[in-house]
This record gives sequence, structure tokens and C-alpha cells, in this order.
Amino acid sequence: MKWVTLISFVLLLSSARSWNLQRVARSAEHKSEIAHRYQDLKEETFKAVTLITFAQYLQRCSYEGLSKLVKDVVDLAQKCVADEDAPDCGKSLPAIFLDEICQVEKLRDSYGAMADCCAKADPERNECFLSFKVQHPDFVQPYERPAADVICKEYQDNRVSLLGDFIYTVARRNPFLYAPAILGLAADYEHALQSCCQESDVGTCLDAKVTAIKEKAKKASIKHEYACGIIKKYGDRTFQAIKLTHLSQKYPKATFPEVVKVVQRLKEVYRECCDGDMLECMDDRAQLIDYVCSKQDVFSSKIKHCCEKPVVERSQCIIEADYDDKPEGLPSLVEKYIQSNEVCKEFEAGHDEFLSQFVYEYSRRHPEFSGQLILRITKGYEALLEKCCKTDNPKECYSKAEEDLNKHIKETQDVVNTNCELLNARGEGDFLKALLIRYTKKMPQVSTDTLLDIGKRMTAVGTKCCQMPEEKQMPCSEGYLNIVIQDMCRKQETSPINDNVSQCCSDSYANRRPCFTAMGVDTKYVPPPFDPEMFNFDEKLCSAPAAERDLGQMKLLVNLIKRKPLMTEEQIKTISDGFTAMVDKCCKQADVDTCFGEE
Repeated sequence: MKWVTLISFVLLLSSARSWNLQRVARSAEHKSEIAHRYQDLKEETFKAVTLITFAQYLQRCSYEGLSKLVKDVVDLAQKCVADEDAPDCGKSLPAIFLDEICQVEKLRDSYGAMADCCAKADPERNECFLSFKVQHPDFVQPYERPAADVICKEYQDNRVSLLGDFIYTVARRNPFLYAPAILGLAADYEHALQSCCQESDVGTCLDAKVTAIKEKAKKASIKHEYACGIIKKYGDRTFQAIKLTHLSQKYPKATFPEVVKVVQRLKEVYRECCDGDMLECMDDRAQLIDYVCSKQDVFSSKIKHCCEKPVVERSQCIIEADYDDKPEGLPSLVEKYIQSNEVCKEFEAGHDEFLSQFVYEYSRRHPEFSGQLILRITKGYEALLEKCCKTDNPKECYSKAEEDLNKHIKETQDVVNTNCELLNARGEGDFLKALLIRYTKKMPQVSTDTLLDIGKRMTAVGTKCCQMPEEKQMPCSEGYLNIVIQDMCRKQETSPINDNVSQCCSDSYANRRPCFTAMGVDTKYVPPPFDPEMFNFDEKLCSAPAAERDLGQMKLLVNLIKRKPLMTEEQIKTISDGFTAMVDKCCKQADVDTCFGEE
């Protein structure tokens, strides 16, 4: 059996049972889930999260149209608080929201085939609605704040309406962004208003803060969609292994049982958010944050200031908080996991618990490693024990474990160091060219524009991560690269690229990045015929801005490699230098077009 399907099964299952029993107990105590959540969240937060839920499902609906749906749900919640046995109070929250959506007049006129979801039974009905969410809706305009000369008065006179419009716009533009994050962004926006309305130049102050909030929303949305993609593709076990690694690094003083408990609860929260159950997601996340804040001495010395914030601001603050300091004097793991005579006995007696403990202990000692590397190390260690524990002398066999595990570490460190050295030595432009050459050869079937987008995203990862202290470069770079790879693999599912890409996307979560790194030229690729239009340059190239000219050169480079994927680095450099020389020469001539034609 694969380790990713087994990892921490025993302990996580016992924790899952505990957490689920708490949820069952809450359900038994509260006959009505909607009444329970309304009482937990209080009216303003309940209304806001209800608005978020509807805005993310019905992205084309107006604020006024959604306000009616929100009122219906709030009225039902208040009725159920008064009498939990009242009609519809025993329904699940997803059923309440989807029933409300399915009663919208002319749903098919606005949403087409999405209306067919209403004919399905739950939970298939919800899965159907989720599939119609549009990640980057071109029909939704970015949030536009009111003019600087009126916004402060509007905030003072109509705070709820102003913030409601902000929440509505962010939610419908980011249908996979979790409700706790959206409310955190709304809190940031309110703080910006409170601060900037005291300034002489309100507009300039707000412009800077709103730009930062939009960037924060974009990053959070990408990460949340990535997390949901991991759960969907690899399942809860892999997701829990990822979180066990991350939380063990972040809270190295916390005990193993405490970390596992948070991992399991976090999995439930993410599952609720990914399923669109935003009221449950918001409430359960708030309870989890309350739990962590009630045990600051157990988890971290870095979250005290977060726990003093209002509920909607705590979560993001804790996510962004620094890793806690490692405990002093942690013993080496060599004695327990490599030198001990009891390794096979413990491994065979409690396979999952043993590996979970290994992940926890290794992670809390190595915050400088990426989570993916630690999972590769664990997988390699497990494979070694499965082999060695069947031999006559297991200890002699697994005594080489450290040597084997160091190969994974060296491979990852070499990739990070090589790329950061290239970026620092040659700059972003040449780094992007190197990536385009590398990935066009790996997957020449991908469109030129998509290859440019992938190259730019990877260059942005390098620019961000290579500027960090050395101990943060690997977690940063491999973490963000996995988001790029996840997006690429998601597209590969509906538009297959080639066998090599398919194989890497089908690999285990931890091995995807090394698989893409090691991928060679696609030998089955048949280049398209030569197209003379590729070299049809004119005077527009001379008048174009420098950035546009560079883009043209990049596209030429990609198209050349698509037609000659076996070109050497030297040949590519010769052509690239020749193009630059040609542009410099011809753009100085009186008859530019003739010069380009001759060249």
C-alpha cells in the first residue's frame, strides 16, 4: 500500500472520530444546523457569510438580487432559533442554500445549463453547482471604491452597505476564496477607511491600501483553489500529510498529539470551504482558532498578538505569523530511526503511527526544507524499511538510510541554488529565456502564449524566493512551483499535452516537481512545417516599446524551438543574438521594411 494513503491513519482516525463525535454531539444538541450556526456567528457575520455563499454560486446576480436571498435565509435562521422544530429547520445548510438558488426566477436565462443541477439529488447537486463556478469571470468588474470626496461620509452613514458591496464584489470575483479570508479582507478595508479618512489626501492613501488588499485577495484565492485541488486529486490523506509537515515546522514545540488534532480539524474546515459550505467553514475555523489561542503556551510564542485581534482577523494573522523557534537540544533522529535495533519492530507494529511520528520529528527539526522534500524523504525511508525489514540483517540494510535520504536533499538544494544563481547572475530577462527554452523542449505542444505565461509565473517565483534568506528559499520556491504545476496538470486533464507531462501529473504529490525537472525533450513530438510568416518583421517592431519588442523576441524563440526542439544552447544563442543585431541595424535605416526583408 502506498504511504500517502496510509500516513497517520491510526492517530488521525482516532482524532477524526473525536472531532466527528463533537460535531454529532453538536448536531444532537441543536436539532437545527442553521439555528446553531446563526447563534454561533451572530447576525452580522451570519449575514456576511450568507452573502458570500450566494455571490460565489450566483456570480452574475446583482447585489440587490442576492440581498433578497440573504434575507430569506436570515429569516429562516431567526425562525429556527425561536423554534428548532419549525418547517425546514432540520435541513442541512447546503440544502437550504441550493433550494433557495433553485427557486430563483429565470435561473436558466442567466446561467444556462447550471439550472440542470437542480434536478440532481444532494450531494451531486452541490458538486454540479461547484463545477459552474468561474474562477476569473470577465463579466465581473474589479471593485471600484466610491470617490474620495464621498467615501468617508458614506462609510460613516452606511457602513454595512459599503462593506457589503465590497464583500459581494470580492466574493463573486473569487468564487473559491474562503469566507474567513474574505471577511479578513473586509476588515483590512475597514481599517484602511478608518486610517485614510483621517488623512488630508484620502484618495492617495486609499489607492495604496486597496491595491495591497487586491493583491492579498489574489494570492489567497490562488492558494485556496490549490488546496481544494489537492484534496480533490489526492484525497484527505495526502492533504493531511502536507498539513502535518507544515504545522510541525511552524509549531515545533507543540506535542505530536496536539499537532495531529489541529491537522484533522483543519482538514474538516478545508473540506467544508471547498464544498462551498461557508457558514460551517467560518464557524468551525473560528472554533479551531479559539482552540489554538487557548493553548498558546503549547503551540507558539509568535501568535499572542493574533489572538488579541477580533475573530475575523485572527485566522489570517496566525497563518502569516512566523515559525516558532525550535526547542533547544532536540536529539538527533539517527539513533531512533537508523541505529536502533527496534526500527523494524516498531515499523511493522504501527506502520502509520511510526511514519507519522517520523514526519513530525523530521519536520520540526527542518523548517528550512520544503514540505514536498520532507514527504519525499519519508517516502524514501518507508520504501527502504519495507525492503530491509524482509532481510536477514535489517539493521545493516537500513543503516544506509541517511545516505539515501541525503540524495533527495541534494537534488532539491541543487535545483534551488542553480536557478537562484542563474537569476541573480543574468537577471529576469535571461532567466525567463532559459525557462522558455527548457519548457518548450519538454512540452512543445503547448501554445506559445501558455508557455510564456508559465515562464513568467516561474520567473516571478524565482524573483520572490531567491531574495529571501537562504533558509526560506526552498520552502518558498518549491511551494509556489507546485501551485504552477498543479494548474498545468489541471489543464492537462482536459487538454492532454504529451505522455511525459501526463506521467508527471499522475505521479505522487511529492514527486511531481522532481519529475518535471528531470523531464527531457519529447522524442515523440513531430514539429509543424516551417512558417515564413514567423520572420515577417516590419517597422512596427522598431516603434514598439522595449517590453513589446522583448515579448516578440521571446515568441520567436519559442516558435523556433517548436520547429527545431533539438537545437543546442549555442545555436539558440546565435539566433537570439542575430535577432537583436538585426533589429538594432534595421531600425536605424531609412527603409526599415527592405532591411528586414534582406536580413
